[in-house]
Formats: sequence, structure tokens, C-alpha cells
Amino acid sequence: MNKTDFIGAVAKESGLTKVDSKKAIEAFIKTVEGAVKKGDKVALLGFGSFSVVKKAARKGVNPKTKEAIQIPARTVVKFKAGAKLAKVVK
Repeated sequence: MNKTDFIGAVAKESGLTKVDSKKAIEAFIKTVEGAVKKGDKVALLGFGSFSVVKKAARKGVNPKTKEAIQIPARTVVKFKAGAKLAKVVK
């Protein structure tokens, strides 16, 4: 499902127009982006949570050349599914 399909599904499920659904989804995305940019955790009960995780530098292997490489430290966004969402997938 791409963003356009998602907007249509939200509009159908909520009874909102596609324009209003698009605004709501974009507001949600901007809000989550702003929170994780500040290092905050966004938790939606039953759905899941978005958080920022720092990954340490580590050694790796280039699969093409089998040469050892150094992978630099980085900061990533992590999503952990909530109980209700995880139950739907099972």
C-alpha cells in the first residue's frame, strides 16, 4: 500500500474526505518526525512506538570482497509494534 492508497483507505474508514485524510496523515507524519528529531519517544497504545536508538560503531564484512570494514556509529529510528498490532499479524 502506497501513500495514495493509504489516504484513500483512511478516508473510507473515517468518513473524511481524501483532502482531510491527507492533511491528517501529513500532520501525523510531521508530528512524529518532530518528536523523534528531538529524541522523544512517540507511543500509540495498542499500535506501537517510535523511538531514537544510537547504534555503536562495529566491524563488518563487505559481502562482495569479503574484506573487513568499519561500520560507523549512527542514530536510527526504531518502531516497535504494540500488542494489538502484533496480534493482528499472527
